[in-house]
Amino acid sequence: LNFGWGTFAFLLFVPDLAIIPYAINKRVGQVIYNLLHTIVFPLALGMYSILNANELGLQISLIWFAHIGMDHMLGYGLKYPDSFKETHFSRV
Repeated sequence: LNFGWGTFAFLLFVPDLAIIPYAINKRVGQVIYNLLHTIVFPLALGMYSILNANELGLQISLIWFAHIGMDHMLGYGLKYPDSFKETHFSRV
């Protein structure tokens, strides 16, 4: 799709900034982290971007999917409220 690797490298770890709300409290951190690590939003962005010929939106959507896939491959999943290390896959 002629997207640049620099943009990919820059945006790949942006969803992990969702760790920051854990400084407020565990519940807020868990909710925000899980919202940014579910496929619903990148899927919606990707569909919108395809229908409206929005290349930047499509690029962000694909990178977001790559991030979620990478997390799952490494064993990181959606967080439970108990602890940051408790995920729907296992204890990290």
